[in-house]
Amino acid sequence: EIEELTRAGRRALVLGDAREAVGCFRKALLLSGGTESPRLRRVCAFNLGAAYVESGKPAKGLEFLLRAQPLEGESREHLGGLYFNIGAAQEGLQDFPKALEYFGRAVGPDGAAQAGSRAGTRVQMGCCYLGMREPARAARCFLEAARSYAAAASPEAAAVALSRASGSMLQSQRFGAAEIAGVLARCHSLCESIPDTALRGKLYDDIGLGYSQLHIFSLAAESFERALALRRGEPDQRREAALLQNLGAAHNALGSFGTALGWHRRAVALHSRLHRDLFALGFARCAGSGWCPVFPIPGALGNRRAQGQCFGNLAYACSRLGNHEAAAENYLHALQAFRDSGDMQGQWQACEGLGAACFHLGHPQKAIGHYKEAL
Repeated sequence: EIEELTRAGRRALVLGDAREAVGCFRKALLLSGGTESPRLRRVCAFNLGAAYVESGKPAKGLEFLLRAQPLEGESREHLGGLYFNIGAAQEGLQDFPKALEYFGRAVGPDGAAQAGSRAGTRVQMGCCYLGMREPARAARCFLEAARSYAAAASPEAAAVALSRASGSMLQSQRFGAAEIAGVLARCHSLCESIPDTALRGKLYDDIGLGYSQLHIFSLAAESFERALALRRGEPDQRREAALLQNLGAAHNALGSFGTALGWHRRAVALHSRLHRDLFALGFARCAGSGWCPVFPIPGALGNRRAQGQCFGNLAYACSRLGNHEAAAENYLHALQAFRDSGDMQGQWQACEGLGAACFHLGHPQKAIGHYKEAL
């Protein structure tokens, strides 16, 4: 019966039903108490502890995982899985140093773990270092994980690890632009072999944001276009709106204002539609205008601030094309959106842009008023 419950618990975990798994493993552990096998009781405790960690209850999981450790004098070989799960429980409790200690034991000396499991452990160690606000060390863990995933012929996992590495490298400010660009290029090359279009689209999006931070806007635009082609039509249209906004911002930075205009208009239209839908439910600097291309943070979109950024980017493109009347109109829309969302930086940038537009339109007093408001 214990074996049957164990198999049922493992099936439940594979299907993502951690609650059902906990129930099966708990019954198995209770039954193991009536046996003569300490090893069986430890295996059952391990299964239950790992299931609790998977279900988001790290403290409860840790309690059973510690009970699964071998007794004094018993062999401590083949304990990678136990140490990994204890590390995962400690990570869930945000005790990152202790989690790193156990993840280190799980990896063991070189060759002690298979490439795939070693890579997964390195990823978890990278997450711990991020939790400790040490992005440089996190980046190195993600890079090691990418190498291990590549050795295990897992291009999807390798690409995700490289994407996370590049983000950590940018955050740490301890890596050179050429080194980060090299990691982004490796990630980009792996994307071609990934059959999951949703994952490929997200990776291209992340790569584009990475190139944007490096000011390599031509490669950023190319990555955003690839991402847009893969993510268009997704249920969450905020992602599509973000990509349109990013494409426009990249072309603004490249000086391709005519091309940028089309992307900005599509982004504004989509953000406006999203804003209307939400309402129905009841709910950076360049010479001459103070505006710079704004690359939004995915997840912070579908709101008035994102809509204001789109209007501001569109206004800037219009101003650089000499259409100051359209620029003024869009800066006004941006200003209202930033007021609605409480974005003070957006407000002063929009006011400065309005001042420049009014000056070009021959309204110096209005321009002075907007410049004063920006101050």
